[in-house]
Formats: sequence, C-alpha cells, structure tokens
Amino acid sequence: MNCTLCDTFLMEKADTDYYICTNCNAYLKCDDLYFNEAEEKNHYEQHNNDVNDTGYQNFTAPVTNTIIENCTTEMLGLDYGCGKGPVISKQLLEKGFKVDLFDPYFYPDTSYLNKHYDYIFSCEVFEHFYQPFEELKKLHSILKPKGLLIVKTHLYNHQTDFKNWYYRKDQTHVFIYTFKTFEYIAEHFGFDIVTLTEKLIVLRKRIF
Repeated sequence: MNCTLCDTFLMEKADTDYYICTNCNAYLKCDDLYFNEAEEKNHYEQHNNDVNDTGYQNFTAPVTNTIIENCTTEMLGLDYGCGKGPVISKQLLEKGFKVDLFDPYFYPDTSYLNKHYDYIFSCEVFEHFYQPFEELKKLHSILKPKGLLIVKTHLYNHQTDFKNWYYRKDQTHVFIYTFKTFEYIAEHFGFDIVTLTEKLIVLRKRIF
C-alpha cells in the first residue's frame, strides 16, 4: 500500500489498522478495512447533525468565524462535504453570504467543478478522504489565487496514545493528518499557511 497523499510506499505500522507515512507523516488506515459506499452512507446517516443545535453550532464555530472574519458577502464559497446538516452554510446564508454545497451522498450536485471559489471550507471531512491527493488537487484547481482553504480536522500529535485516541476509533477516519502532513500539503500544492493549529487549518492559495 502506498500513501494516498504522497505515494510513498508504506512500511511502518502504527498499530494493527494504521500505517505511518515516513514522508508526509500521515496515518493511513489499511485499505482492506475501508467501508463500501453503502456502509459509509449508512454511517453518515446516523450522525445527528441538527443545524439548529447550539452545541453543533459551537463545535463548527471556528470555521464559521474564520469565514466571517476573512471573507465578504460578495465572495463565493464552497461547503465541501457538507453532510446532511450543513450548519455552517445555514449560518452564513442567513448573514447574506453566497455558498454552494457539495456532499457525495446528501448534496451530490457536481456543478461546483465548473466554478472558481474565493474560499472553500471542509468541516470534519478531510479525514474521510480515500484519495487525499486527488481531492486536494481538485480543490486547489477550483480555488481562486489568494483564495482560502479552511479545514477543521483533528491533527494527531505524538504525545497522544494513538491506539486509544478517539479520532482513530472512528471507522470512517481513513487518513489522519499531523502538523507535518499539512506542511507537506502547503509546500506540494502551493499554499501559504495562515493558521495551523490542532483543530483548525487555514491555507491561502499562492499566486504563481
């Protein structure tokens, strides 16, 4: 199995289910443990993502606030992997922002591929990517120069016991990032790092 981000051959195992990439430092689930489409959709349908729930709104607030603070209502945004309860988009639309939604199961409109966006955001989505290189290549191509890519995921730090870490236990988390992984992404795809914290990453597309 090769790393699905940087294509490095995976030899080092983190535990029985995950490999560690020695190049980009990502943690990848063994591909024979991936869910099929039906299993994956069923898993996501069990999520209780009520857009009016204040707890859910608080959970997604780092992304919402980043957009409100750095973007304007004249800009066009994309909620990539919005799920069945697109709470961030609902709050933004109520404030007059323009946002397109895409989710392969719940909002499968692929017209976003024919547009270019001022900002793209993904909240608890990146860790589900089976092919992160292809996903990032696509998102980079539809993001305008100087556009923002805003990602909420939980980066693994090596002080945590990986085998017992809650994020590792979600069966649909197939690709787990570290700080080094996002440094690799920024350098390889042509982003400047605006924010790089354990639970929020903001990248700006470079002008070449």
